[in-house]
Amino acid sequence: MNFPRITSSLLVAAALASGLAQAQTAAPVTVDGAWVRASVQGQKATGAFMRLTASEATRLVGAASPAAGVTEVHEMKMEGDVMKMRAVTGLDLPAGQAVELKPGGYHVMLMDLKAPLAKGSTVPVTLTFKNAQGAESKLELQVPVQAQMPAMQGGHGSHGMHK
Repeated sequence: MNFPRITSSLLVAAALASGLAQAQTAAPVTVDGAWVRASVQGQKATGAFMRLTASEATRLVGAASPAAGVTEVHEMKMEGDVMKMRAVTGLDLPAGQAVELKPGGYHVMLMDLKAPLAKGSTVPVTLTFKNAQGAESKLELQVPVQAQMPAMQGGHGSHGMHK
């Protein structure tokens, strides 16, 4: 599937048009290639992965999803010969540079899943950002559930999906 890339300013325009605008700043972030790993019955956690590109220096400071009891930004890294995972308080998004959230690296962790996430469905995920001045913004996504990482088409990975 090929999803268009949409920036959050378009989300604000759509919200204003529908009368649902809230008093918050639009996140200056573009999301591409987002996906959530499918889960099975009894599985309590999974990850969401994507590429984030900020138009100005921004920090990813949180995530939320009604599909999970707990949603956190996590980091996986090798410490010696042991792979460790931990929650992080934020992830810097330098202006104009794509930051990959991918298996084995930074990702959004969905824990205490309320139900299995079936391949072919979508999961609502809200990302929270703070800019250099401390202003908070949110970006609401509808993320496709897949069994594995989608193949990048044409090297651009324009699989971003937004509400």
